[in-house]
Amino acid sequence: MNPQREGEPFVSTGSLPGDVRVDELVDAAHSRFANLDDGTLSQVYPALARANPDHFGICLTGADGTLHEAGDSRQGFTLMSVSKPFVFALVCEAVGIDKARALVGVNATGLPFNSVQAVDRAAGGRTNPMVNAGAIAVTSLAPGNDEVERWRFLSDGLSRFAGRKLGMDEATLESARATNFRNRALAMLLKEADALIGDPLEAVDLYTLQCCLEADAADLATMGATLADGGVNPVTGEAVVSPAVARATLAVMSIAGMYEDSGEWLLDVGFPAKSGISGGVVAVSPGKGALGVYSPLLDARGNSVRGSQTAAFLARGLGLDLLGSEPVR
Repeated sequence: MNPQREGEPFVSTGSLPGDVRVDELVDAAHSRFANLDDGTLSQVYPALARANPDHFGICLTGADGTLHEAGDSRQGFTLMSVSKPFVFALVCEAVGIDKARALVGVNATGLPFNSVQAVDRAAGGRTNPMVNAGAIAVTSLAPGNDEVERWRFLSDGLSRFAGRKLGMDEATLESARATNFRNRALAMLLKEADALIGDPLEAVDLYTLQCCLEADAADLATMGATLADGGVNPVTGEAVVSPAVARATLAVMSIAGMYEDSGEWLLDVGFPAKSGISGGVVAVSPGKGALGVYSPLLDARGNSVRGSQTAAFLARGLGLDLLGSEPVR
């Protein structure tokens, strides 16, 4: 083994079990939770309320680029809030972690994801990148001379994370644009607090666009595996963001990726995750890989019921839990 170079950090990585074992456990998770019918469909947008409650797809992408899939892993759905960590990563890569952190904040709010109070009570309107206000502030930092250029930066970057060009769900976009009054209010409050760059309504529209990109569970797993692999997409081999940015993104996911349930999630499941009201969940185990799940039945907090159960099951079976250990002797 080569000695560590001065200033080079050691990192915790590990590895997944063999491919056969991973396939067995992914299939077992699908069989175990496919008939779980707890939860309700999101009513936020009409398109989400029309989702098929039986859809359930799982994909685990290893840091070596191998995909392990079960069920409806190629069923498309809108990213919604699952876009937040990846846009944060793209913006941090473009403007720097310190600039993004100074504007947006990173600490949990302890309040609902769309809380106005969270903006009003914090110094400088700072929240965190995983709630709506913070995510809109992050999006306002996207570089470009106009909205077209800024959207190209965001959509191209999210597609690089997925390893393929992501399309737009036009029906969901139309309904979201017609009803996103609260997000507009949050943006106005952020602007008043000097916690948002540029035109607040443009920032909301860009945020709405990123949420309405369509992906599938395999895309989520590959996007997450890019963070797990130090910012390199393990399928395409492209360096999307730096290792430092990947680490910062996983940190904010750990803090508030599952909203008010983030502490419970970390205790019960043990690795960073982000959910969305369309039913997507991405969970990342650094150095090992990432899990993408799609199932649109949601619990009271807006997290996928089957997705949460699947993550907990595979965390134990595949050693994805970052906090687990056994005595040396």
